[in-house]
Amino acid sequence: MTESKHPPPAITARRLMRACATATLATVNNSGWPYGSLVLVAADHDASPILLISTLAEHTKNLLAESRASLLFDGTAGLAEPLTGARVTVLGRAERTADPQARARFLARHPGAAMYADFGDFAFYRLAVERGHLVAGFGRIHWIDDLLWTADTAALAAAEADVVAHMNADHAEAVKLYATKLLGQADGAWRLTGCDAEGCDLMADGGARRARLDFDKPVADAEGARVELVRLVKRARTA
Repeated sequence: MTESKHPPPAITARRLMRACATATLATVNNSGWPYGSLVLVAADHDASPILLISTLAEHTKNLLAESRASLLFDGTAGLAEPLTGARVTVLGRAERTADPQARARFLARHPGAAMYADFGDFAFYRLAVERGHLVAGFGRIHWIDDLLWTADTAALAAAEADVVAHMNADHAEAVKLYATKLLGQADGAWRLTGCDAEGCDLMADGGARRARLDFDKPVADAEGARVELVRLVKRARTA
């Protein structure tokens, strides 16, 4: 039997979740009908989805009555045959959170949301994930029970702001190389906006362009991230 060339389903699903800036949120309204809406989304360090939503929105009213929800992360944009692309539906319960880490991760991903994040009707929510359903192309369909990253994220989470600030201030050229040489993006003022165990988030043009740089192997702390980022910039310079 030949070894699969594809990563394990949970890794494929998390990569897609971390890369997407929007998702389709499905809730249940008071008449029992499914209700779908477009939302901004960010991923916490373990890949748990984070939302910033208003109590004036129909989906929030639905969640306050029934916390069960799903998020569809769609990675098929730009494909001539969308059904050959990857998408993952994540099932869980939406829980309101005041965690400053969740807030920071979301606003780094969506800086424009800082304008309304402190409005009285807005609040952050984290989806407590129970299962995921990945469709990664024809014949690659999986239910995933252990979807989230389970290793300890505390050390890297505590150092994330310093890692990001250091890379943007002292290694801006390296960040640009990640985007242009490794990820095939057009030139621009690229910067890091986040770093987790499995990779980094990049942004240009105030959020109009985003990219995700996956690590070849996970890291546990700032030193591990430094080693991986140095290795990747060396690869970019020889690309």
